[in-house]
Amino acid sequence: MSDKSELCPCGSGKKYSECCEPVIRGKVKAATAEMLMRARYTAYVKQEIDFIINTCEHAENIAEIDRKATEDWSKTSTWHGLTILKMEKGTEKDEEGTVEFEAVYTRKQIRDVHHETGYFKKINGDWMYSTGNLKTTTVVREGKKIGRNDPCPCGSGKKYKYCCGKNA
Repeated sequence: MSDKSELCPCGSGKKYSECCEPVIRGKVKAATAEMLMRARYTAYVKQEIDFIINTCEHAENIAEIDRKATEDWSKTSTWHGLTILKMEKGTEKDEEGTVEFEAVYTRKQIRDVHHETGYFKKINGDWMYSTGNLKTTTVVREGKKIGRNDPCPCGSGKKYKYCCGKNA
């Protein structure tokens, strides 16, 4: 049960109980593609994996959706926020639309930004996530690169290639 004063993770500024929770619980339909996108982000934060899977256009092809990977990403990440960057169509009157967004999270001590343009379709009156175009970013290394023959930074005294770099 959620605290009624808890703000929604989607960043709307509304209470969770008045924003994404009713959509995730199936009490109200997402009126727009953006509303569904916000609810899907919140579902990752709240580990509501069934909602994520059931709001995919091809949910009948469950075998194509890696439930374990989705669940692992949801559970092992610390979610920092959602930013909606751009929307095209996706209103109550439209049958399709796009939402460009960034979801910031930390996983395995690495802070990352999931930047995507999501494509949404209205199917039988329900907005569904259809597909996404992931925007890649250049990763910039902080500090000196560890060479294969350098001493392992873990302090074992072994060369990196025989220690922590063995499976890298």
